[in-house]
Amino acid sequence: MCETEEKDLYAVLGASPTDSVQQLRHRYQQLALKYHPDRLGVELSSEAESAVSKFVEVNSAWRVLGEQNTRRRYDTQRKEQELKQDKPVDSTVHLEDMTWDQDELIYTYGCRCGGGFGLSQEEVEEETRLMQPEDKEEGMDTKTLGVLVCCDTCSLSIYVTWSLSKKTEIFK
Repeated sequence: MCETEEKDLYAVLGASPTDSVQQLRHRYQQLALKYHPDRLGVELSSEAESAVSKFVEVNSAWRVLGEQNTRRRYDTQRKEQELKQDKPVDSTVHLEDMTWDQDELIYTYGCRCGGGFGLSQEEVEEETRLMQPEDKEEGMDTKTLGVLVCCDTCSLSIYVTWSLSKKTEIFK
């Protein structure tokens, strides 16, 4: 999900993953003022081009980190990438074993640290849609899908799986 060559959006803003939205907004505003093309004048020097490039990068980082849902998704992808690099999966949990929260539209599962794992219905549907067309063969009755989910308070992760059969209507 997360590309290894992708820049750390928190680093782009000179911020930390623990910063509040207000702190991120403040960093964004400082950088946007510093690198905004209108402040550079009409010069087309390499310095001006570099500043415009930096402004675009800062603006893109803010678009992701300034909105709660996209920030949560980005944070999950960052954790997933870190876990793939050097940390094992704590356990495998079937989606049916998780608790469904109708108000939040999210599956939850308690962690032994007291925190929890969360997987939104949207994420489940997205993973299901991402299944390659060659995996949806005619003779295939069932397909097991899964995604890595990180605890919201500690470094543990679980691999959540679910079965997708031809008869499954939930994800269509």
